[in-house]
Amino acid sequence: MNGELMGDKVILGGEAINELYSTSYYGRPRGDTLELSLIEAAYLLERAKITIILDQNSLGFEEFFKIASMRTENFELKYIVYKDLRERGYYVQPSVTDFRLYPRGGRPGETPAEYFVHVISERKPLSLAELTLFMETAENVRKGIVLAVVDEESEITFYEVKRTMMKGNMKLVDHVGGEATLLEDRVVIFDPKLAYSLYHNGFFGKFLEGRLQLSLVESAYLLKRKIIKIVDRSGHVLSLRKFTEVATKIEPTFRRKLNVYENMRNNGMVVKTGFKFGSHFRVYKEIESMERLPHSEYLVHTIPADHVFLLPEMSRAIRLAQSVRKRMVFAYTKDKKVQYVDIGRTKL
Repeated sequence: MNGELMGDKVILGGEAINELYSTSYYGRPRGDTLELSLIEAAYLLERAKITIILDQNSLGFEEFFKIASMRTENFELKYIVYKDLRERGYYVQPSVTDFRLYPRGGRPGETPAEYFVHVISERKPLSLAELTLFMETAENVRKGIVLAVVDEESEITFYEVKRTMMKGNMKLVDHVGGEATLLEDRVVIFDPKLAYSLYHNGFFGKFLEGRLQLSLVESAYLLKRKIIKIVDRSGHVLSLRKFTEVATKIEPTFRRKLNVYENMRNNGMVVKTGFKFGSHFRVYKEIESMERLPHSEYLVHTIPADHVFLLPEMSRAIRLAQSVRKRMVFAYTKDKKVQYVDIGRTKL
């Protein structure tokens, strides 16, 4: 079957509708013609299913590939992903986010697409704004989002991206009341009863021989809820505003972390440091006792609303999280609302 290269499409005659679309869902019928994207056309040309004509000359695969790469951004990467998915039995069609991917056994026109697939090079930074736009586009039509990241050796790693709710089963701590002291970059409760109560009932801090050592975000959270008051080493009481100023000088990302910490705690999660996993927090849905501490379900890392992901760094974080059986969640605040994005490797 002969097709004519016209701009960013290859146009075939009506016989191609039965041969290519009705059986394998290549292209889109347009009246009595079949319109192929350049990706689809390259795949069919490589498999010798069609020939492609430009200015009355038949194009070989190499020549067509070079022309197509000048007419379609990231053509080479998209072709790698399209070919991989097609050869593993998926129906794939072009879409606003590169491709629509249908579930195994599903067919265009009969089954809704399951995912929008976005193709990106490992070298290209990915802004949070761009990623959330992809998610919103998919959510509007009830689709999932898959990132297909192509590395320098043309290997593909697929990541599923979705919003998530961080909600646990823990009760909020009651108004206990007591004093804590700011020492350098952490806060200590010396009252053994208060220390024991907050540690065993609220799962706050680190219990150390009758005293409780709190992180800065734990301390601010408890201060804001009026469960503790905080004094400096001279005995001066610190307001929440003053304590926040001090904490921000110690840790520049403090306010961002506190917003996320407070949101998760208020939604019934237990939140502990995730430092040893390279993240801000490790998070539990439920804890019965500190003596029988379960595995945390999530690693949560806070990012600014204008964050730009470097894909090798993102890949390392996700790989580490999944190696210890946790979900990798990125949290940010937009319009005073905390949002959570769950990104994990997936096998298609």
